[in-house]
Amino acid sequence: MNLIEVAKSRYATKKFDSSKRISEVDFDQIKGLLRFSPSSVNSQPWHFIIADSLEAKKRLTIGTQGAYSANEAKVLDASHVILFCAKTTMSDAYLDRLIENEDHDGRFPTIDSKEMVKKVRGFYADLHRKAPKEDAKDWMEKQVYLNMGTVLLGAGVLGIDAVPIEGIDIEILNEVFGLAETGYSAVAMIALGYRHNEDFNAVLPKSRLPENEIFTFLE
Repeated sequence: MNLIEVAKSRYATKKFDSSKRISEVDFDQIKGLLRFSPSSVNSQPWHFIIADSLEAKKRLTIGTQGAYSANEAKVLDASHVILFCAKTTMSDAYLDRLIENEDHDGRFPTIDSKEMVKKVRGFYADLHRKAPKEDAKDWMEKQVYLNMGTVLLGAGVLGIDAVPIEGIDIEILNEVFGLAETGYSAVAMIALGYRHNEDFNAVLPKSRLPENEIFTFLE
């Protein structure tokens, strides 16, 4: 596998072939990427709403109306659509939930190691939960974007086409799916499937800034 070739061949799919479906085996791998994506201090501040039927995708199109209507067909024609959600607050109880889950999974050979991880995670969480930053919501959304990047590259490796969709009505999605009550907020969607042979974007050349403009090698 050549990752550069995967990165070059994947693109933001503008038109999906609605007759083509992602296999259960392949989507299980996508779900694995959602679970095992990296996040700062293993905070995992996310939740995913998945639509894999026409009726389910129609429910998501509540967020692609009005100014966002250009994205409605992508949602309806894709095989699967994922609504990525981020936690809005990171409570002490949630941090405890993480540490106990890690303990259950055997990550701590000693009590001291468990306490050290708890202390370090609390330190970094407090950098964002407390003054002067108090930007925990933004910090957690950044972790969700790490997850989205993982999924997009992984989909490319699997030969699955995809498009990230930020043009959605966050407020109405939060309201319709009751996200605020559960401590989450919608962030963006990714639609996955297989390109239609009339997708204009599939044949356009990849365009990126040159290496000498974006890389600085330290000596």
